[in-house]
This record gives sequence, C-alpha cells and structure tokens, in this order.
Amino acid sequence: MELVEYTEFLVKNIVKDPDMVKVKSFGGDEESTILEIIVHENDLGAVIGRKGKMASAIRTMVQAYAYLKGIKNVKINIDSF
Repeated sequence: MELVEYTEFLVKNIVKDPDMVKVKSFGGDEESTILEIIVHENDLGAVIGRKGKMASAIRTMVQAYAYLKGIKNVKINIDSF
C-alpha cells in the first residue's frame, strides 16, 4: 500500500462522505514529500477534531507509516472545497 492510499484509507474512515476525499502527493525538495488532504467542507471539522487532535493523530500515523517505507520527511496539509 502506497503512502497516498494509506492516508486515503485513514481519512475515509473518519468522514461521513468518503467519496469526496482526495489525497495528492507532491514532491517538495529532495528529502520531503507533501501530502494534501482535501475533504468536503462539512467533514473538515471531523478531520481536524477538537483542538486539532484528530489532525495530529493522522499526521502521526502517516509519518510512522512513511518511516516504515523509508520516506523521511512528510508534510501534511488539510483543506476543504
């Protein structure tokens, strides 16, 4: 499972409308990867959580998975449309 697929799996299990979840990967510099998570605006609160705890948990899980796959720096942006 790729990093993007894993992130999609995590986020789709949190939101009410999983068909509206999009995860894209962008190469930052040589040593970093940027993941952009885009969800429907109604689900943004569920993904961020109270005081950002859910977003922090998602970041921790994705960074741990990336470490196992040998990817060093992963930055995650969460946005809505």
